[in-house]
Amino acid sequence: MKEFDRQALIQQAFEAREKAYTPYSHFRVGAALLAKSGKVYTGCNIENAGYTPTNCAERTALFKAVSEGERKFDAIAIVGSMEGKVNQLVTGPCGVCRQALYEFGGDDLIVIMAKSADDYIERTLGELLPFGFGPANLSE
Repeated sequence: MKEFDRQALIQQAFEAREKAYTPYSHFRVGAALLAKSGKVYTGCNIENAGYTPTNCAERTALFKAVSEGERKFDAIAIVGSMEGKVNQLVTGPCGVCRQALYEFGGDDLIVIMAKSADDYIERTLGELLPFGFGPANLSE
């Protein structure tokens, strides 16, 4: 994997968070997903009155990237907080997002969960989703 600017990726996640549609929870999340091509895809959470159709920021970024032909990713930065509040805790990807990311990033995808550009926790997806189920599980 090529080296990348973590602070810049985190900043893009903060910018994406500003576009979040969260009239129910008021918890805004932004994500910036770095493809192996070097392109960054951003996403925000998008809530729905029916709750189930709500989409997380991480999957919004992932689905945008995949719909543009990307299939391999190096890293994702995630930020989240209540509207008008400063991050006190990091926001990690939910279980569904971990599974969706695993499909295209596998164990080695770097997950950056940030309070700010300088205050973050970094883990691999394999650490966050041990024994993940992916394409290799379905091959003979």
